[in-house]
Amino acid sequence: MAKQLLVAYGLWALGGPLGLHHLYLGRDSHALLWMLTLGGFGAGWLWDVWHLPSWVAIANGAPVARPRLVPDLSALRLAGQVLVGVYFGLVAALGLPGIPAMLAQPLAVALGVQLVASVGDQTSEAPHTVAAAFAASLVFQGRAPALLPISVAAAITAQRHRRYRHHGVPRPRLPARIYRLALALVAFAAPLACRGLSVALALACAVTELPLLPLRAGWLLAEVLGFAGCSRGCGAGVEGNERQRRAFEVLGLPSGSSIEAMHRSYRELVKLWHPDHNRHRAEEAERRFIELLEAYEALAGPRRAPG
Repeated sequence: MAKQLLVAYGLWALGGPLGLHHLYLGRDSHALLWMLTLGGFGAGWLWDVWHLPSWVAIANGAPVARPRLVPDLSALRLAGQVLVGVYFGLVAALGLPGIPAMLAQPLAVALGVQLVASVGDQTSEAPHTVAAAFAASLVFQGRAPALLPISVAAAITAQRHRRYRHHGVPRPRLPARIYRLALALVAFAAPLACRGLSVALALACAVTELPLLPLRAGWLLAEVLGFAGCSRGCGAGVEGNERQRRAFEVLGLPSGSSIEAMHRSYRELVKLWHPDHNRHRAEEAERRFIELLEAYEALAGPRRAPG
């Protein structure tokens, strides 16, 4: 079915930031890029209005001029690759904090760069782009400021291996195309959604604790002043109980857990947060490692004394 320019402009106006006009014209990579960046951060959506007539003509079978075997170097595409690569890296850092930065960030950067490289009738060799991103990540040890040089390295590599798409490749049917786009959207948004949900739950727990704070403060004051059956040295006892409760939280255990559970959790967390195993996040690992040692001493010391 022939594509209509008026329909393309209508989709551009109504759902341009979501790439609906690109989906209508069969430009799925461009549509996915617009969905993930809201129309190229707004600027790309406005820029599309000048190219819609030529894209509609190409979608209707107009010949595409290819004066050379390799596409010309595009400074605009290179800048877009760097920008989107950094954006994907930041999303990975926010949505996947449990995955080592040296694995998640270069892979995310490479995917962003490759997505921009695949817009239109061009593409690039994805293995070379991924390899360049990981090589640059090894140089900068997965630090957050390294996203820019990693993205630059991946973008330059993608430009060096740019090529035209092959002619004659049959296009999947619309349901299959929508299914692929939906999978890509879920893969991109799911980590951020889980991260946002965890933050929302933490805030909800904090809000539910607020009404109880005056009651707890009054009870502790009554115990310290001796109105709640507190003997001498009550302040130290309250402080000790609070310290043990905090220690159980650090070890990820409910209060009053068994000695075996405490030892098991301590051994697992010490291995996980040992500074030698977390050189890419050394400060956080050292802080958590010290917290684990203090929590273990707070719990194991009193329990070993009777023996």
